[in-house]
Amino acid sequence: MHPKDANTQSSFRAHYSETLIYAAYYAPRGRQRLYMVGAELSRRYLNPADLIIGIIGAEGSGKSTLIRGLFPGLELTNDDDGVNIRPARLYDFTPDDFFAPHTFHIDVRYEAAFKQKFEIAEAINRAVARGRRVIIEHFDLIYKTLGYNAQIIFGIGEEIIVARPSVFGPFPAGIKSVVDKTIKYRLMAHSAEDITTYVLERDYNYKNPVMHSDVKHGFVINFAEKPEIDPAELEARVQDIIRRDVPIQASGENHIRIGEHEMVCTGTRTHVASSGRIENFRLLHEYKYHPIFKEYLLVGMVGRKETISIEEIANVVDQQ
Repeated sequence: MHPKDANTQSSFRAHYSETLIYAAYYAPRGRQRLYMVGAELSRRYLNPADLIIGIIGAEGSGKSTLIRGLFPGLELTNDDDGVNIRPARLYDFTPDDFFAPHTFHIDVRYEAAFKQKFEIAEAINRAVARGRRVIIEHFDLIYKTLGYNAQIIFGIGEEIIVARPSVFGPFPAGIKSVVDKTIKYRLMAHSAEDITTYVLERDYNYKNPVMHSDVKHGFVINFAEKPEIDPAELEARVQDIIRRDVPIQASGENHIRIGEHEMVCTGTRTHVASSGRIENFRLLHEYKYHPIFKEYLLVGMVGRKETISIEEIANVVDQQ
């Protein structure tokens, strides 16, 4: 049954035309900051009548963490940190099940290993036709089989893209194209940020610098007082670790290992595999001063200048 054939909550339509094409936010690298962004996006963009919600992003981009921020308490059927071996409850849904959940989660890439795509699409349609919400991870993989777009899509790469499609788009392929191109910068920036933090602690006795924030293709470390550290010297020490191409890997819960050094990190999967994969790392050789918060900002950058047009996602017809 197609959802349009049923008299459900999905027939609700606001008495105005949605003008949002897309919005873009920095995708933070730590779990807590990603939770906070997810909660903020939920408040700003989610509508109680949104029944089809698409999530798009590469492995390790933080999709599961973003979903937990958007929908606190939701039980994921598949998680990057572990596989829930119970069958997805979406397949068991029947219209006469009074106690069936209101919200289901499904990971299309995982489910496609066991189900045909038409079976997945039928299960989604059956739930949506009865007013249930389905959060569809890897929505780009089921879009054509489903035959219609999500009501809202969250894509995560270097940025979090929020799009509320109409029949004219944005389409999943365009969003996936952008996030797949940009995720490498987030992995490199996070890895360089953690190496810089490690060197600050090892060589300058700065333990866990107070606050981290974001900049395009890079990171920012905030200091309440101007550090007595030459950024050029710090840059050289970080570059030395990058040149040695040491492995960067998860080391238990909330920890990573950079070579032999173990440190706290809540975004353990959002790294390059080894330091040598960080391209063109550099620090600004002057601290930026924030005149309102009266903080000094150490800015690190990675990668080379590359134009990735986020306008790709607004292409009306070419991505269908």
